[in-house]
Amino acid sequence: MAVSALLAAPAPSPVAASYARLTEVFAGLRAEVLADDAAAPSGDGWVGAAELAEGGAALDTFLAFDDEQVLRDYGTRARPDVVASFGLHRYAWPACLLVTLPWFMDRRVPRIPVQGVSFHRAMGHMTVRVPEFSCLPDDPAAGLPGARVVADEAALRAEVLAAVAEHIEPVLDGFRPRMRRGKRALWGMATDEVVEGLWYIAHLLGEESRAMSELELLLPGTTKPYVGTAGFRELTGPNGESLPTRDRASCCLFYTLRPEDTCVTCPRTCDAERVRKLTPAP
Repeated sequence: MAVSALLAAPAPSPVAASYARLTEVFAGLRAEVLADDAAAPSGDGWVGAAELAEGGAALDTFLAFDDEQVLRDYGTRARPDVVASFGLHRYAWPACLLVTLPWFMDRRVPRIPVQGVSFHRAMGHMTVRVPEFSCLPDDPAAGLPGARVVADEAALRAEVLAAVAEHIEPVLDGFRPRMRRGKRALWGMATDEVVEGLWYIAHLLGEESRAMSELELLLPGTTKPYVGTAGFRELTGPNGESLPTRDRASCCLFYTLRPEDTCVTCPRTCDAERVRKLTPAP
Protein backbone atom coordinates (compact mmCIF):
# COMPACT_ATOMS: atom_id res chain seq x y z
CA MET A 1 0.00 0.00 0.00
CA ALA A 2 1.37 3.42 -0.88
CA VAL A 3 2.40 5.64 1.99
CA SER A 4 0.01 8.35 0.79
CA ALA A 5 -2.91 5.98 1.25
CA LEU A 6 -2.02 5.61 4.93
CA LEU A 7 -2.16 9.33 5.60
CA ALA A 8 -5.38 10.57 7.13
CA ALA A 9 -7.35 12.98 5.03
CA PRO A 10 -7.52 16.44 6.57
CA ALA A 11 -10.63 16.95 8.70
CA PRO A 12 -13.23 19.19 7.13
CA SER A 13 -13.54 22.65 8.63
CA PRO A 14 -15.96 22.72 11.58
CA VAL A 15 -17.89 25.49 9.83
CA ALA A 16 -17.91 24.03 6.31
CA ALA A 17 -21.33 22.41 6.66
CA SER A 18 -22.93 25.71 7.67
CA TYR A 19 -21.37 27.49 4.71
CA ALA A 20 -22.52 24.76 2.33
CA ARG A 21 -26.07 25.08 3.64
CA LEU A 22 -25.88 28.83 3.10
CA THR A 23 -25.20 28.37 -0.60
CA GLU A 24 -27.98 25.77 -0.88
CA VAL A 25 -30.62 28.27 0.24
CA PHE A 26 -29.00 31.44 -1.11
CA ALA A 27 -27.16 30.79 -4.34
CA GLY A 28 -25.92 34.38 -4.50
CA LEU A 29 -23.33 33.78 -1.80
CA ARG A 30 -20.66 31.11 -1.52
CA ALA A 31 -18.25 30.90 1.41
CA GLU A 32 -15.23 28.66 1.02
CA VAL A 33 -12.83 27.71 3.81
CA LEU A 34 -9.26 27.72 2.54
CA ALA A 35 -6.80 25.00 3.45
CA ASP A 36 -3.85 26.16 5.52
CA ASP A 37 -1.47 25.89 2.56
CA ALA A 38 -3.80 27.45 -0.03
CA ALA A 39 -3.11 30.95 -1.26
CA ALA A 40 -5.91 33.48 -0.97
CA PRO A 41 -7.27 34.58 -4.35
CA SER A 42 -6.30 38.01 -5.63
CA GLY A 43 -6.72 40.15 -8.71
CA ASP A 44 -9.51 39.82 -11.29
CA GLY A 45 -12.24 41.24 -9.04
CA TRP A 46 -10.98 39.88 -5.72
CA VAL A 47 -10.32 42.14 -2.74
CA GLY A 48 -9.03 41.28 0.70
CA ALA A 49 -10.92 42.53 3.73
CA ALA A 50 -7.61 43.84 5.05
CA GLU A 51 -7.28 45.93 1.88
CA LEU A 52 -10.69 47.47 2.51
CA ALA A 53 -9.62 48.21 6.05
CA GLU A 54 -6.60 50.13 4.74
CA GLY A 55 -8.96 52.55 3.00
CA GLY A 56 -6.74 53.11 -0.05
CA ALA A 57 -6.80 52.22 -3.72
CA ALA A 58 -8.48 48.84 -3.18
CA LEU A 59 -11.38 50.57 -1.44
CA ASP A 60 -11.58 53.12 -4.27
CA THR A 61 -11.98 50.27 -6.77
CA PHE A 62 -14.50 48.51 -4.55
CA LEU A 63 -16.67 51.62 -4.26
CA ALA A 64 -16.43 52.37 -7.98
CA PHE A 65 -18.54 49.24 -8.45
CA ASP A 66 -21.33 50.82 -6.35
CA ASP A 67 -21.00 54.19 -8.03
CA GLU A 68 -21.41 52.64 -11.46
CA GLN A 69 -24.27 50.41 -10.34
CA VAL A 70 -26.24 53.35 -8.91
CA LEU A 71 -25.79 55.31 -12.13
CA ARG A 72 -26.86 52.32 -14.20
CA ASP A 73 -29.87 51.38 -12.09
CA TYR A 74 -31.18 54.82 -11.12
CA GLY A 75 -29.85 57.16 -13.79
CA THR A 76 -28.16 59.47 -11.30
CA ARG A 77 -25.00 59.61 -9.26
CA ALA A 78 -25.20 59.14 -5.52
CA ARG A 79 -23.32 61.27 -3.04
CA PRO A 80 -19.91 59.81 -2.15
CA ASP A 81 -21.04 59.05 1.41
CA VAL A 82 -24.09 57.22 0.06
CA VAL A 83 -21.91 55.17 -2.27
CA ALA A 84 -19.68 54.29 0.68
CA SER A 85 -22.71 53.26 2.74
CA PHE A 86 -23.90 50.96 -0.04
CA GLY A 87 -20.42 49.48 -0.39
CA LEU A 88 -20.07 48.84 3.33
CA HIS A 89 -23.43 47.06 3.36
CA ARG A 90 -22.44 44.87 0.45
CA TYR A 91 -19.38 43.69 2.32
CA ALA A 92 -20.61 43.61 5.91
CA TRP A 93 -23.87 41.70 5.26
CA PRO A 94 -22.12 38.54 4.00
CA ALA A 95 -19.10 38.99 6.29
CA CYS A 96 -21.25 38.92 9.41
CA LEU A 97 -22.86 35.70 8.20
CA LEU A 98 -19.44 34.05 8.24
CA VAL A 99 -19.72 34.21 12.04
CA THR A 100 -23.43 34.22 12.81
CA LEU A 101 -24.56 31.35 10.60
CA PRO A 102 -22.25 28.66 12.04
CA TRP A 103 -23.32 29.83 15.50
CA PHE A 104 -26.99 29.60 14.59
CA MET A 105 -26.78 26.24 12.84
CA ASP A 106 -24.05 24.33 14.68
CA ARG A 107 -23.18 26.36 17.79
CA ARG A 108 -19.69 27.02 16.46
CA VAL A 109 -18.27 30.53 16.38
CA PRO A 110 -15.29 31.05 14.06
CA ARG A 111 -12.72 33.70 14.82
CA ILE A 112 -11.91 35.33 11.48
CA PRO A 113 -9.24 38.05 11.51
CA VAL A 114 -9.61 40.71 8.87
CA GLN A 115 -6.56 39.26 7.10
CA GLY A 116 -8.44 35.97 6.66
CA VAL A 117 -11.17 36.96 4.18
CA SER A 118 -11.17 37.69 0.46
CA PHE A 119 -14.29 38.73 -1.42
CA HIS A 120 -15.36 38.70 -5.06
CA ARG A 121 -18.55 40.70 -5.03
CA ALA A 122 -19.54 40.11 -8.65
CA MET A 123 -19.46 36.34 -8.09
CA GLY A 124 -20.75 36.49 -4.52
CA HIS A 125 -17.76 34.38 -3.44
CA MET A 126 -15.86 34.69 -0.17
CA THR A 127 -12.82 32.74 0.93
CA VAL A 128 -12.00 32.51 4.60
CA ARG A 129 -9.42 31.11 6.96
CA VAL A 130 -10.64 29.88 10.35
CA PRO A 131 -7.65 29.55 12.70
CA GLU A 132 -9.84 28.88 15.73
CA PHE A 133 -13.46 28.59 16.79
CA SER A 134 -15.50 28.51 19.98
CA CYS A 135 -17.96 25.76 20.82
CA LEU A 136 -19.85 24.17 23.70
CA PRO A 137 -18.44 21.32 25.81
CA ASP A 138 -20.69 18.66 24.24
CA ASP A 139 -19.80 19.60 20.65
CA PRO A 140 -18.16 16.67 18.78
CA ALA A 141 -15.72 19.24 17.37
CA ALA A 142 -14.51 20.28 20.83
CA GLY A 143 -11.38 18.17 20.47
CA LEU A 144 -10.34 19.52 17.09
CA PRO A 145 -7.30 21.77 16.65
CA GLY A 146 -8.26 25.40 17.18
CA ALA A 147 -11.32 24.63 19.31
CA ARG A 148 -11.96 26.92 22.28
CA VAL A 149 -14.56 25.40 24.59
CA VAL A 150 -16.81 27.85 26.45
CA ALA A 151 -19.09 27.10 29.35
CA ASP A 152 -22.59 27.75 28.06
CA GLU A 153 -24.89 29.50 25.58
CA ALA A 154 -24.37 32.92 27.16
CA ALA A 155 -20.62 32.59 26.80
CA LEU A 156 -21.04 31.47 23.21
CA ARG A 157 -23.17 34.53 22.44
CA ALA A 158 -20.38 36.69 23.84
CA GLU A 159 -18.00 34.93 21.46
CA VAL A 160 -20.29 35.79 18.51
CA LEU A 161 -20.21 39.49 19.32
CA ALA A 162 -16.47 39.45 19.94
CA ALA A 163 -15.75 37.59 16.69
CA VAL A 164 -17.87 39.94 14.59
CA ALA A 165 -16.29 42.97 16.25
CA GLU A 166 -12.77 41.63 15.70
CA HIS A 167 -13.43 41.29 11.99
CA ILE A 168 -15.65 44.26 11.24
CA GLU A 169 -14.06 47.04 13.31
CA PRO A 170 -11.00 47.46 11.04
CA VAL A 171 -13.33 47.50 8.03
CA LEU A 172 -15.47 50.21 9.61
CA ASP A 173 -12.31 52.23 10.23
CA GLY A 174 -11.38 51.90 6.57
CA PHE A 175 -14.77 53.11 5.36
CA ARG A 176 -15.30 55.79 7.98
CA PRO A 177 -13.53 58.72 6.24
CA ARG A 178 -15.78 58.20 3.19
CA MET A 179 -19.08 58.09 5.07
CA ARG A 180 -19.58 61.29 7.05
CA ARG A 181 -20.79 59.22 10.01
CA GLY A 182 -19.51 58.92 13.54
CA LYS A 183 -18.40 55.76 15.27
CA ARG A 184 -21.78 55.11 16.90
CA ALA A 185 -23.58 55.42 13.55
CA LEU A 186 -21.15 52.96 11.95
CA TRP A 187 -21.71 50.45 14.74
CA GLY A 188 -25.43 50.93 14.24
CA MET A 189 -24.89 49.81 10.66
CA ALA A 190 -22.86 46.81 11.86
CA THR A 191 -25.64 45.89 14.29
CA ASP A 192 -28.16 45.96 11.47
CA GLU A 193 -25.99 43.72 9.30
CA VAL A 194 -25.69 41.15 12.10
CA VAL A 195 -29.46 41.05 12.57
CA GLU A 196 -30.76 41.37 9.05
CA GLY A 197 -28.33 38.94 7.45
CA LEU A 198 -29.15 36.08 9.80
CA TRP A 199 -32.86 36.96 9.86
CA TYR A 200 -33.02 36.71 6.08
CA ILE A 201 -31.08 33.45 5.76
CA ALA A 202 -33.02 31.88 8.64
CA HIS A 203 -36.24 32.72 6.79
CA LEU A 204 -34.92 30.79 3.78
CA LEU A 205 -34.02 27.92 6.11
CA GLY A 206 -37.55 27.88 7.55
CA GLU A 207 -36.27 28.98 10.98
CA GLU A 208 -37.20 32.64 11.10
CA SER A 209 -38.89 32.51 14.51
CA ARG A 210 -35.93 30.82 16.16
CA ALA A 211 -33.54 33.32 14.61
CA MET A 212 -35.57 36.25 15.91
CA SER A 213 -35.57 34.79 19.43
CA GLU A 214 -31.84 34.09 19.37
CA LEU A 215 -30.98 37.49 17.94
CA GLU A 216 -32.96 39.13 20.73
CA LEU A 217 -30.81 37.24 23.24
CA LEU A 218 -27.65 38.07 21.30
CA LEU A 219 -28.36 41.81 21.23
CA PRO A 220 -30.20 42.83 24.42
CA GLY A 221 -29.21 46.48 23.91
CA THR A 222 -26.44 46.71 26.49
CA THR A 223 -23.44 45.29 24.63
CA LYS A 224 -20.95 47.84 23.35
CA PRO A 225 -19.89 48.74 20.72
CA TYR A 226 -23.14 47.42 19.20
CA VAL A 227 -26.05 49.84 19.11
CA GLY A 228 -29.53 48.96 20.31
CA THR A 229 -31.41 45.70 20.42
CA ALA A 230 -32.36 43.32 17.62
CA GLY A 231 -35.37 45.62 17.20
CA PHE A 232 -38.03 43.07 16.29
CA ARG A 233 -41.73 43.76 16.69
CA GLU A 234 -44.97 42.60 15.15
CA LEU A 235 -47.59 44.45 13.15
CA THR A 236 -51.08 43.28 12.35
CA GLY A 237 -52.08 42.77 8.73
CA PRO A 238 -55.45 43.61 7.16
CA ASN A 239 -56.81 40.14 7.94
CA GLY A 240 -55.43 39.97 11.46
CA GLU A 241 -52.24 38.16 10.45
CA SER A 242 -48.95 38.75 12.26
CA LEU A 243 -46.35 40.63 10.21
CA PRO A 244 -42.86 40.57 11.75
CA THR A 245 -40.74 43.66 11.25
CA ARG A 246 -37.88 45.43 12.97
CA ASP A 247 -36.59 48.93 13.45
CA ARG A 248 -33.12 49.48 12.07
CA ALA A 249 -30.50 51.16 14.22
CA SER A 250 -29.21 53.03 11.14
CA CYS A 251 -30.33 54.29 7.77
CA CYS A 252 -28.88 52.90 4.53
CA LEU A 253 -29.52 56.27 2.78
CA PHE A 254 -31.44 54.70 -0.10
CA TYR A 255 -34.02 57.46 0.37
CA THR A 256 -31.49 59.89 -1.13
CA LEU A 257 -32.06 58.14 -4.46
CA ARG A 258 -35.75 57.26 -4.15
CA PRO A 259 -37.40 59.35 -1.39
CA GLU A 260 -40.73 57.67 -2.06
CA ASP A 261 -39.35 54.14 -1.75
CA THR A 262 -37.87 53.59 1.70
CA CYS A 263 -36.86 50.17 3.03
CA VAL A 264 -39.49 48.31 5.03
CA THR A 265 -37.33 48.34 8.19
CA CYS A 266 -36.18 51.95 7.77
CA PRO A 267 -36.89 54.30 10.70
CA ARG A 268 -38.46 56.60 8.10
CA THR A 269 -41.09 54.03 7.09
CA CYS A 270 -44.35 54.37 9.03
CA ASP A 271 -46.26 51.32 10.22
CA ALA A 272 -49.07 51.73 7.70
CA GLU A 273 -46.56 51.66 4.86
CA ARG A 274 -44.82 48.66 6.40
CA VAL A 275 -48.10 46.76 6.53
CA ARG A 276 -48.72 47.62 2.88
CA LYS A 277 -45.27 46.42 1.84
CA LEU A 278 -45.44 43.23 3.94
CA THR A 279 -48.93 42.17 2.88
CA PRO A 280 -48.93 39.89 -0.18
CA ALA A 281 -50.88 41.20 -3.15
CA PRO A 282 -54.29 39.49 -3.54
